[in-house]
Amino acid sequence: MSGTIALTAGTACLISAVAVVPLRRLALRWDLTDQPGGHKAHASPTPYLGGVAITVGTVAPTAVALGVADLQITAILLAAAAVSLLGLIDDFSPLPALTRLTVETVVAVGVVLSGVQATVTGTWLDPVLTTVWIVVMTNSFNLLDNMDGALGVVTAVAAVLLAVTATLQGHVALAVLLAALTCACLGFLPYNWAPARVFMGDSGSLFIGFTLACSATVLVAGRPPDATIAGLFLPTFVATVDTCVVFLSRLLTGRSPLQGGTDHVSHRLRRAGLGTRWVAVTLGVITAFTGVLCLATALGRLSPLVATVVAGAIAGGLVGLLRDMSVRVSVRTPQPLQRIRERRR
Repeated sequence: MSGTIALTAGTACLISAVAVVPLRRLALRWDLTDQPGGHKAHASPTPYLGGVAITVGTVAPTAVALGVADLQITAILLAAAAVSLLGLIDDFSPLPALTRLTVETVVAVGVVLSGVQATVTGTWLDPVLTTVWIVVMTNSFNLLDNMDGALGVVTAVAAVLLAVTATLQGHVALAVLLAALTCACLGFLPYNWAPARVFMGDSGSLFIGFTLACSATVLVAGRPPDATIAGLFLPTFVATVDTCVVFLSRLLTGRSPLQGGTDHVSHRLRRAGLGTRWVAVTLGVITAFTGVLCLATALGRLSPLVATVVAGAIAGGLVGLLRDMSVRVSVRTPQPLQRIRERRR
């Protein structure tokens, strides 16, 4: 089966890398671009649609390699593709938040009904908690896509470590999916590395968040509550911290947590003196550290409680430190076909 994983991963990388070029040209023709201005680093309009390459690069080879034999993986692929389509529509014309959340919840429920469910309470609450967690993480990764290369690096690192965990635990089909996601991001990353020539847009970031959240849930199904919490929290550490920093800082300053701005972790790291590429690398290193902790707990080499406490302490320190870090916040209203994103460096 290792040959299938390698072939699927290689095909995913090739599809993603090749598809980015015509998609970039198409986005420029349709004027589906992020316009420069304000505190943005790019000097010319930068196209979206890179996320379509990631989605196709992940879904197509995985579907060919696995077919429909595995109900859970099939459900994840179909639901993730639907979420990516939702993001693509949102890239063209911004959708109301309620519409997005409703669609995400419906497809998340579909995945949960297929058997993808975390065991936290051992009661009827678990399907509800799993659905909420998938939706929250989907949007947390969407928020994390705010700087060149950042989400691509975080995803590649998190997905490959989850793929190793899945392989060692015997979840071969899931390992195939995660390997494809890893290499689809790697195929896209050269075009998104600072200075980015293309952005993934909501179609890519929502797809990534949904796929990673569901994959982590598959790996913790049936495990004790402490192992479940560690298995969900550690792979999504960076996205979780970023969301906490943003929501906390906005609530404390009387702003809406749902309003866009330049107060994410990546923006704060830039204000601290790191270059755009170093921000992406830093977030990748943090993801690797927590991902290794997750792998160690899955292999029984480290107590889930210890790993969670260590990561929680680090998260608390980062949230406090980054929240207090001076950052100039800029807010602009999205415009159809020329979405003004949170890419202020």
